[in-house]
Amino acid sequence: MYKKKYFFIVFEGIEGSGKSYQSKKLFLQLKRKGFSVLLTREPGGTKSAEEIRKVILKDYFYKKKKEEFNAYTDTLLYLAARNEHLQKKIIPALKKRKIVICDRFIDSTIAYQVYGKKVKRSFVNSIHKHILSGIKPNIVFLLKVDIKKSIKRINLRGKKNRYDKFSKSFYSKAQNAFIKIAKNNKSKYKILNSSLDTVDLENQILKIVLKKLDK
Repeated sequence: MYKKKYFFIVFEGIEGSGKSYQSKKLFLQLKRKGFSVLLTREPGGTKSAEEIRKVILKDYFYKKKKEEFNAYTDTLLYLAARNEHLQKKIIPALKKRKIVICDRFIDSTIAYQVYGKKVKRSFVNSIHKHILSGIKPNIVFLLKVDIKKSIKRINLRGKKNRYDKFSKSFYSKAQNAFIKIAKNNKSKYKILNSSLDTVDLENQILKIVLKKLDK
């Protein structure tokens, strides 16, 4: 059992950064060490939020290139899914003192919707104020990746969603936004190079988490 009131770990990064892979590896390593751990993701994580995820990620407009979701509609869908996720999965798990590992959280909304799609940050913050219930991650791993390597990894995927089809410039803008967010809170964020050997990165992440859990 850890000493803190709750322990919430988030992995952030652009598509192809390896965050989903590393979050799963950390989950398995902590389970092997006897911790009670929950692995989840955004958008999604609950049955209702996964249904919203399908709406968000499906490329409805691939035949109509000029039509797409309004940026605020897109953002509201993410926030609706987050509220379901928080209320039905994350908060109950944290109350049971489980370690929660989440693949994406609020910084993805800031990086993609605020910096990427120019949604007003005050709009996002006002809704977060009502739905977060004071929950903040104890640690956020930002996996930084070379954009060319990111796109190469995306291209190896079988089925792609609409977020796998953005331009290099959009991914670059999103990654720069993540880095800016992380640098403004260095005590909570760990920027790691996901181009490293995956096993070395796994061990580095585990070491950081175990040290934090022991404090």
